[in-house]
Amino acid sequence: MAISAPGGGPDVVVVGAGTAGCALAARLADAGQRVLLLEAGPVPRGPDEWPAEVRDPASLAATASGHPLNWDLPGQVVPGRAVRVPRGRIAGGSSALNAAVWLRATPADLDGWAAAGTPLWSHAAVLPAFRRSEADADFGSAPGHGADGPVPVRRLPAGPAAAAFAAAAAELGFAVVADKNDGAGTGYGPIPFNVDGGVRVNAAMAYLEPRRTHPYLAVRGGVDVRRVLVERGRAVGVLTDRGPVRAGQVVLSAGAVGSAHLLLVSGLGPAADLAALGIDVLADLPVGAASSDHPLVYLPYRTAPGLTEPALPLHGVLHAPVPGGEVEVLPWLRRFGADPEPLLGIGLQHPVARGRLTLDPRDPAGPPLLDYRYLAEEADRGGLREGVRTAAALLRTAAVAGTLGPSAAVPDAVLDDDAALDAWIAAGVGTAVHLSGTAPMGPDDEAGAVVDEHLRVRGVAGLRVVDTSVLPSVPSRGTAATAVMIGERAAELLTSG
Repeated sequence: MAISAPGGGPDVVVVGAGTAGCALAARLADAGQRVLLLEAGPVPRGPDEWPAEVRDPASLAATASGHPLNWDLPGQVVPGRAVRVPRGRIAGGSSALNAAVWLRATPADLDGWAAAGTPLWSHAAVLPAFRRSEADADFGSAPGHGADGPVPVRRLPAGPAAAAFAAAAAELGFAVVADKNDGAGTGYGPIPFNVDGGVRVNAAMAYLEPRRTHPYLAVRGGVDVRRVLVERGRAVGVLTDRGPVRAGQVVLSAGAVGSAHLLLVSGLGPAADLAALGIDVLADLPVGAASSDHPLVYLPYRTAPGLTEPALPLHGVLHAPVPGGEVEVLPWLRRFGADPEPLLGIGLQHPVARGRLTLDPRDPAGPPLLDYRYLAEEADRGGLREGVRTAAALLRTAAVAGTLGPSAAVPDAVLDDDAALDAWIAAGVGTAVHLSGTAPMGPDDEAGAVVDEHLRVRGVAGLRVVDTSVLPSVPSRGTAATAVMIGERAAELLTSG
């Protein structure tokens, strides 16, 4: 079955209608490029077709293992500890499943990458893309923010538990940060959410629905892309389960897992690994060799009887310094499923350890192997220890007395002993699902780079990667807002000559 495209043949085929791909495809079409956007999952056509758990920002049901809108990938966080990794399998990608948190990468993140050889991605260079993406209901008129973009952004009123956590952070001396997207570092403040009228506004809702009749944009759901088609050193299209699709350019926006997987099965990756699997090597590239993500542990806490649970499970967030970096303490104000108590999420924001994404030798075409290698570095173990202790300190402040408190599930003997706390962390560590760096960008002389700062894959013309794969390291905030920015910024680079 042939896949139709605008005008008979696309200028660009974009693989993946996820968080970055939606923004990219929409902006390319606006610029007059004929775009064919391919998505493996369903593509709802209007508000009534979106499943309830996708619309409801309080629901994380679609992230559960086995849900049909979730790729539900296998991963290993530490040796012997396997997890399931939720990734969106629907238009909007993981922005259709996640907690609707709209936190940008910080200026320090961006300027650090720029200083390492990618100046097109400095904070000043990408700020217009951030602004263009958002309609900030609270700070849209302030410098550095957007007021009329496609993604609604707002902070929510605090309930009793959220107010208690804010007071606890203040008691411990942390700054109050009213705007978490103003470039501020450590401190406590309300989370900006991409929510409007009680609906999680994912990237497809924001960018694709307004363009359903756009003459230069065609979106096709239920299409599995098998590999990139390369002829004489140039990408000329993709092979799908419905046959080949040819295009002037190919862009992989299938996420940090999907895009890296497609590069590898197409012969773009570590030469020795690919040759061992019988895959013809087109370019020897370090795909999947040094990924990063935020290791995450949960500390249970107790609430006073009768404390009102909020409409959304999140409200505020604390970013706190630890030796060598920063932790994010995220109070979940409602219980997860059958959990007996609510949880504080503690994520290490600047991990040193690097993970690896590889093809499964038993089935190279199937889901790749994700080895996060969390806790492999003493610096990361130490940072997480101090993060857990910071979270525990919040629960012991006078500000929360009578409202919140420490759980008996984690006794002081564990918190006070490094070895015991390390063991507790190792037994419960998981991933924040912010995978980055599986196809990192870098300067021409950077041996670890897969793409250049224009996001062009080295060694193959006409092929780009546009998603969090290209980030040199995981940003020190969640990745949703940054992924949209990557799509916006990439569209600028693709259409600027």
